[in-house]
Amino acid sequence: MLKQPQVQAVSRSGSKPLFVLGIMSGTSIGSVDYALCSIGEKGVVLKSHWQSKFPRLLQDRLQHAAQGMTSSHQLAQLHHDLGRFYAGQAAYGMGEAKLDLVGLHGQTVFHNPAQGRPATFQLGEPAYLVEKLRVPVVSNFRAADMAAGGQGAPLATLFHKLVFADRSRHVCVNNLGGISNVTSIDWREGREPRIIAFDTGPANMLIDLAIRRLTGGRKQFDENGTWARRGVVSEGLLGRWLQDPYFAKTPPKSTGRELFGESFLEPALTEMNDLGFSKFDMLATLTEFTACSLALSYRLHLKAMPHRVILAGGGAANSHLVASIHKQLLRWNSNVQLETSEQLGWPIQSIEPAAFALLAYYRLRRMAGNIPSTTGAKRSALLGQITEP
Repeated sequence: MLKQPQVQAVSRSGSKPLFVLGIMSGTSIGSVDYALCSIGEKGVVLKSHWQSKFPRLLQDRLQHAAQGMTSSHQLAQLHHDLGRFYAGQAAYGMGEAKLDLVGLHGQTVFHNPAQGRPATFQLGEPAYLVEKLRVPVVSNFRAADMAAGGQGAPLATLFHKLVFADRSRHVCVNNLGGISNVTSIDWREGREPRIIAFDTGPANMLIDLAIRRLTGGRKQFDENGTWARRGVVSEGLLGRWLQDPYFAKTPPKSTGRELFGESFLEPALTEMNDLGFSKFDMLATLTEFTACSLALSYRLHLKAMPHRVILAGGGAANSHLVASIHKQLLRWNSNVQLETSEQLGWPIQSIEPAAFALLAYYRLRRMAGNIPSTTGAKRSALLGQITEP
């Protein structure tokens, strides 16, 4: 058993820790991750983690909603059906374990952080979790930051800082979900680390969407990059894709399916097919796009390249993607240390749900959960709305 890293306390000495369940389903819409944490004087301690795959019909309905192909009546029904699914799987995984609080992220089906009329929407009615588990549930975390002028993302930054900050070193925590987001924690000087956090671009989303399309849904993801490693990368397409204005945009910034989803993939697949690419070449080029855009974002927006990069999220299980990221980072820092959160005692899929467990704890304690310098908000904000039994 790997020893968990030292973490900072989040409550007063002597106060009783709370058992908080974090629930997260990401933009790839593949499964739901649950992380039961003890949060208190000893920081955040992971007690258990489990994952529940979406039933195929529910997954298809969520995919349609995320593509804007759902009526208001269907969306309302889906909101409640998803809430019931979250609750049933939470109760099954919890068993008889002690529980005080739940942090529910919900399923993002729309995220538009554009200035002027920003909007974000996460599905999953929390009342069913309250009824099933009989504890308060905190949900709808992103809206308060957005109302305060922020992007509503990234929100896992607080957790990354508390758990992975390392005095005298520059550490990056990079989650590879549907979208790739990084938290740069540079603590080489000063009493507090210098933090920058933003979405670097696509992670698994384009890869997953492509393999589902190319296999008619028989495969949901490219396990260990099996297809990608058999293909040849198109440097020409890669160079053109990396000129997307998003990558040069200065943080704070966030992105999602609206930019790096179907609207990006469809013309890309058409062009690759017209050029005679094999399915393996397509996956190789899309996978390299994730790796190169991540490294490019570091080079453009971080003051210095990190000493250490910790990968988390489903993409960290793709050995080919991890190797490609490492190769790209070594071009800019020959001494960079790359590892996964699993090597530090945190399963790769536990980080995001644990982050929302922590945010739920902060909300219950009436402590601000956002870091305005990373989201662009004008002020600190209490994140989330509480539904009580």
